[in-house]
Amino acid sequence: MNRFGYFIKNTWKHRAHVIMALPVFIILLLFAYIPMGGLVMAFKKFDYNLGIWGSPFIGLDNFKFLIASKQTFLEMTKNTLMYYVIFTALGTFLNVALAIAIDQFIIKQAAKVMQTLMIIPVFISYAAVQFIVFAFLNGDTGIIAHLTGVNYKFYSNAQYWPAVLTVVKIWNSVGYGSVLYMSVLAGIDQELYEAAEIDGANRWQKIFHITIPSLIPMITVMLLLSVGGIMRSDTGLFYQVTRNVGGLYKTTQVIDSYVLNAIFKNSNFGYVAAATLFQSVIGLIMMLVANGIVRKVEPDGALF
Repeated sequence: MNRFGYFIKNTWKHRAHVIMALPVFIILLLFAYIPMGGLVMAFKKFDYNLGIWGSPFIGLDNFKFLIASKQTFLEMTKNTLMYYVIFTALGTFLNVALAIAIDQFIIKQAAKVMQTLMIIPVFISYAAVQFIVFAFLNGDTGIIAHLTGVNYKFYSNAQYWPAVLTVVKIWNSVGYGSVLYMSVLAGIDQELYEAAEIDGANRWQKIFHITIPSLIPMITVMLLLSVGGIMRSDTGLFYQVTRNVGGLYKTTQVIDSYVLNAIFKNSNFGYVAAATLFQSVIGLIMMLVANGIVRKVEPDGALF
């Protein structure tokens, strides 16, 4: 039997699984793979009248325009990388800590209630979060000004915003991010804890010698997956929460918000496609490098 015949036979044999996977396959095809054809705009001067394929080819001119302003390009790239490191490092630590803390609750019903409450923020749109943040930070009428008696002028001082955005991001994502780690904790063999307790281990020793080592494979996978998006940021966080105030760009403008502003100002979709392709290529390279390092150090922790 040739390969095509074997493929047909195997597909028919597992037709139930194929049917179950079909909706996901169609969604990925329509929203992830077919749109990749639009990346050709990164090398063209897009013209509405001519369409994507009919627009003139201009080579790397869009990329040259992207890096034409070295200060702006370097500043937004630095911000993108800085926030990725902060959010990933602090977020991973807090995700793991929260998962372990909830898992250690003696009253399991209280743990479930706590978990539900901490997941809620992820469902609140940044369009709504910006009003909450504004209520806290708005000059001498904000909640912080009333509590401290000091007007910090947050919306005219860029220096405060790395801390503000970090707090908002952690508040929004940590509860939801801990769910994956809690699923791992639920699968740990309880006999390991019982054996450790018999050997005289206290709660902290069980956490450091059983719980955390059991979480390391999941932490490694999540870090590897996040590296692929190293050049991407949460547009809602950086565009809406900051209200796109120009005076804050020094510490709040990342590549995604820069691209969004470019679309609104000049609708240069070739330039936007170039920025997106730049992000994707850097993310792919970083993921391959990170996966290669992990594969050499700990082969079982690598993605491929």
